[in-house]
Amino acid sequence: MKKHIPNLLTCLSLSSGCIAAVMAFNSNYFWVVIWIIIAALFDFSDGFAARMLKAYSPMGKELDSLSDMVSFGLAPSVAIFQFLNDNVHIISQNELIKKYLPFIAFLIAVFSALRLAKFNIDERQSDSFIGLNVPANALFWVSFCCGITHDVPVVSKGLIYIFIAAIIVFSLLLVSEIPMFSLKVKSWGFKGNEYRYFLALFFIVMVILIGVLGISAGILLYIALSIINNRNTKSNSLKE
Repeated sequence: MKKHIPNLLTCLSLSSGCIAAVMAFNSNYFWVVIWIIIAALFDFSDGFAARMLKAYSPMGKELDSLSDMVSFGLAPSVAIFQFLNDNVHIISQNELIKKYLPFIAFLIAVFSALRLAKFNIDERQSDSFIGLNVPANALFWVSFCCGITHDVPVVSKGLIYIFIAAIIVFSLLLVSEIPMFSLKVKSWGFKGNEYRYFLALFFIVMVILIGVLGISAGILLYIALSIINNRNTKSNSLKE
């Protein structure tokens, strides 16, 4: 029985992602954020359960990737598509642009699939990540869509252009060779976890100050800290 627990948790993550996609089609971005967070918690739990119960299986690995594709690839893409579909008229009244430009959102789904496939065969990513992981990318986008919709008084042309440019940048980050540190802690000591604790504090403060947009700000800081950490690691290696 216990060998099925990790797969059950993965299926719950998948189900949460499906609900998030439905919420996205209805432009209910707040609940998209909630269900993506729930999916991420189940996604973390399935790996934790597999390690604790020693219930690894090839099926579990494949199921996990399929679940991640739906919850962290498709669901945020639908949210981005719906956001652009609702706001593309701000930058153009051309019917072709209004009809087809929102489909650029699905670059996130495509590159998330490439990222997941790469992760499954890349043996370098056992303790850290190479490129932006899909849950972090998904959380950035759904919180960004939610924050702009509910907390920004006026959605300007410039903001829409930044939004579109960010789709391309984040798609490339998913498959980049930039090392990103893992958020999993092996010990609770401060040493070795400085970036993780600072990031957690930043998340809390930003969410209190600016609401759900604070999640997006936290993901941006995570990317910046990963780049800084990578440079420091390289500098220390050269000194040695």
